[in-house]
Amino acid sequence: MNNIGLEIPFILLPKNTQTNEEIKKWPVIACDQFTQDRDYWEKAKAAAEGAPSTLNMIFPEIFLTDDDAAQRIAAIHSTMKNYLNTGVFESPRKGFIYIERDTPYQKKRRGLVAAVDLEMYEWQPDARPLVRCTEGTVTERLPPRMEIRRGAPLELPHVLLLIDDDANSLLSALGEKVKNTSPCYNTPLMMESGNVTGWFLDKESDFTFVKEKLEELLKRSVGRYEGAQEKPFLFAVGDGNHSLAAAKGIWDEMKKSGVTDHPCRYALVEIENIYDPAIEFEPIHRVVFDIDFDKMIALLSALPGFSCKPAKNAQELVKICKEFSGKSGNMFGIICGGRYAIIETSSGGIATACLQPLLDKFAGNNPQLIDYIHGEDEVIRLSDNGKACGIFLPPVQKSGLFETVARLGPLPRKSFSMGHSAEKRFYFECRAIN
Repeated sequence: MNNIGLEIPFILLPKNTQTNEEIKKWPVIACDQFTQDRDYWEKAKAAAEGAPSTLNMIFPEIFLTDDDAAQRIAAIHSTMKNYLNTGVFESPRKGFIYIERDTPYQKKRRGLVAAVDLEMYEWQPDARPLVRCTEGTVTERLPPRMEIRRGAPLELPHVLLLIDDDANSLLSALGEKVKNTSPCYNTPLMMESGNVTGWFLDKESDFTFVKEKLEELLKRSVGRYEGAQEKPFLFAVGDGNHSLAAAKGIWDEMKKSGVTDHPCRYALVEIENIYDPAIEFEPIHRVVFDIDFDKMIALLSALPGFSCKPAKNAQELVKICKEFSGKSGNMFGIICGGRYAIIETSSGGIATACLQPLLDKFAGNNPQLIDYIHGEDEVIRLSDNGKACGIFLPPVQKSGLFETVARLGPLPRKSFSMGHSAEKRFYFECRAIN
């Protein structure tokens, strides 16, 4: 499947997924979630206690700046080896996995687990590969992720690749193919995050079907996106771009040492359709530290056509931002220490395009002064005490995303999120990479 940038992986699943009462302890949410909420991760640890769990093989990003990073990475690698050597996994099985995920907000979000060829992916802003990032990549965030992957015997995917399939020709058809067959796993997800079910696809007819449908989308892209005739565009990275970029970095290191092919050339991902009705694009809000309400308003006054008006409370602020149509200009909600304001600007398009440069200028050499938050409640919690300033962003329209990325390249980093925090991908499948 080189022409569509995929490899059929050998997937590892934990044993006895059908009968193991503790299988619900195995899947854990993506490591880049709840980055300001240690309590969440303590509860996840308690929920996973007493059974093998993917929690023991990941590095939640909230702990990246702690003093024990090296010990954590060593423990992760040790756990991976232990799970491989003590019979935690079934034998590797070659194929794809079709997934249906129920979340607290949506039902039956469809996906397909496959391995993407990192030779077909590049995150540099000027690159136009087959697999493209939708948002800017922060190079400072790559070294710790690379350190986790470097020398690891296993990988666990939380990367989501989007396809532009408005006819829903691939994933719905796969759902029909498996509906009368037994799943390879079916389990509730911890912390009231819904349920996930997976079916193995390992017949030659399955592979042919996937290949043909993706080839159709690839062929269609030639006349659909700017420049696609010379530089085809099939997949857009919807979530997990920094993890994919870290995997790319490790593969580039290996190539420099003379390696020409290796499992690290590929990375497990889940492919989803941007037009799946169960996928909602959510704005990623900002929380800015070491700034007060008045200084934030002054900072944003540099926006074109700037205007500012007060809001009564946080609830009104959230409501106004959510109802913003985006037909002209942009809107932001500001919250800090019990003070609330609506900022409007004549600058249109993706809201982060005009906002992020101002925040980056404020942060300077201290990017940690800005955090990126998925839920309104978390922004309120962090900002309403006056120790930080929260910025609510307006809704994101997913139509036209592929055309925009094809024309302009990556959007400003953290421009959108696919759903709420609890809807993010949970680790389940593994693949040997060493």
